[in-house]
Amino acid sequence: MQETNNRIEALREAMRKVNVDAVIVPGTDPHHSEYINDCWKLRDWLTGFTGSNGTAVFTLDQALLWTDSRYFLQAEQQLAGSEVKLMRENGEEPDLTIEEWMGQNLDEDALVGIDGRLFTVMEANRLERFCGENGFMLATDFYVADKVWTDRPARPSGAAFVHDEQYAGESAQSKLQRVLETLENMGADAMFISALDEIAWLLNLRGSDVEFTPVVTAFAFIAENDCSLFIDKNKVTDEVERHLKQCGVRVRDYDDVTRYLERRSEHDTVLIDPNSVSDTLAVAMPCQKIYSQSPITALKAIKNEVQIAGFRKAMEHDGAAMVRLLKWVEETAPSATINELDVWERGKQERARCDLYCGDSFAMIAGYKEHGAIVHYEADQQSASTLHGEGLLLIDSGGQYLCGTTDLTRTITLGNPTAAERHDYTLVLKGHLALARAQFPDGVCGVNLDVLARLPLWQEGMTYWHGTGHGVGHFLGCHEGPHSIRTEQNPTPLRPGMVVSNEPGLYKAGQYGIRIENLILVVNAAESEGFGRFYKFETLTLCPYDLRLIDREMLTAEEIGQINDYHRMVRERLNPLLNDAERDWLAARTAAIE
Repeated sequence: MQETNNRIEALREAMRKVNVDAVIVPGTDPHHSEYINDCWKLRDWLTGFTGSNGTAVFTLDQALLWTDSRYFLQAEQQLAGSEVKLMRENGEEPDLTIEEWMGQNLDEDALVGIDGRLFTVMEANRLERFCGENGFMLATDFYVADKVWTDRPARPSGAAFVHDEQYAGESAQSKLQRVLETLENMGADAMFISALDEIAWLLNLRGSDVEFTPVVTAFAFIAENDCSLFIDKNKVTDEVERHLKQCGVRVRDYDDVTRYLERRSEHDTVLIDPNSVSDTLAVAMPCQKIYSQSPITALKAIKNEVQIAGFRKAMEHDGAAMVRLLKWVEETAPSATINELDVWERGKQERARCDLYCGDSFAMIAGYKEHGAIVHYEADQQSASTLHGEGLLLIDSGGQYLCGTTDLTRTITLGNPTAAERHDYTLVLKGHLALARAQFPDGVCGVNLDVLARLPLWQEGMTYWHGTGHGVGHFLGCHEGPHSIRTEQNPTPLRPGMVVSNEPGLYKAGQYGIRIENLILVVNAAESEGFGRFYKFETLTLCPYDLRLIDREMLTAEEIGQINDYHRMVRERLNPLLNDAERDWLAARTAAIE
């Protein structure tokens, strides 16, 4: 870890030259993406920590990293031997927050430096208020990566490509017009976009710049007479250039975005999403600004009929791949010749049989026994457990297909399930089934339904701490807003066309984890006089539950019928994609519960 310490010392030398007392380095990029490319993994480079959530703070004599309980074990291992101290954001005994620590450890008049490109308008404003309240000064132009990262990777150079309308279901011209009409209604002349999934959706463009999410690195400025895409021009193929020209979109160089924004007229009124646009770029605009959630967020959350049909097709191919994977795992595990990493590799191979498959939608979680209790566990060569013919295996995985995105979790027994395992599995399944059969009136939000999935666990004094459901993009981000199903307040109502996950779980540290996840689609249910419209869910995911883990005595007749109906649908939809041996396996795993 001497290399990590040397890098931190190089940072401190840069701090001394401009009298910066503390530097905050988040694990994000200028587009504030869930996954980022290597070019912007500055926090990783400085600390050695590679988890998806974490923020580092450096002073002239201390180095600290804040992360949550998902990554405590990983952080301890990756920070060992360096001077970086782990700070726990949650858990039984959380440490001071970043602001609390800075308030106690920085002197009055301390200068705090950040790279304003890596902080949204909202984040920078909050930090500026904190610094003002504590007598600190804030510099938003301390560009750490430019100063000390000598072997920094280049920006990804993969070409962009057009996401054909046969999959998207709507032309980019139509989407641009809808956005412009919305902007007019909001009193804005234009909109600046930095979120990569919004640009990809709006212009029907995709790419390979970010792992697990098929987006291309770019910014966009949208106005009635000036639609511009800021992108490395070597990424623009002839096909993409023709496509953008037909849409009336001008291609500009990625690095010209700041200069372009600085030249905007002060009479323009530009909409900016303060939760996705960086402080640096927002400040560069001399125009009037409307700070509001991007209208694209809500527009892309409602899937059209072509996209919905694509989701159904993707689920069939994904379900067939999962059947082959689960069959292989069950047959191979007793020989003790495969481990958790082998499960991920086999899963990718099975999905790749489909020509529409473009890669995984996130890093597979294959957690055997106690590893299943680590909610966001990711096996590596050192940690990967060898599978045996007993115990629980939790598999959370998904794929990116040209016609849709998948995300599912199944927990299976590899042999000799205990009474406790069957009891706990059935509790989780009961919550999963309750949410799946919900019917609810127009205007209901995910927070109103969350209790359905948790109630069976709550009644026995147990719970889980993650959300029950997240939105899912169409050949885009596996996690997208604005809707969700969780205990925290989210004012976004569930509307027909929204896809969301249904994934209750239960985790017993040191023993096992159980999670069951399907993707579900909000659809119309009924309209009654005096009470208005009601909605329900259509289950999209096609993969059997593990009948061997179900305690029948805990189920109602309604729940048994629901499981049998689902398994009948799974057989009917997947059998055409399977061979005889796979169909026999599926028939046994979906046999009717009497």
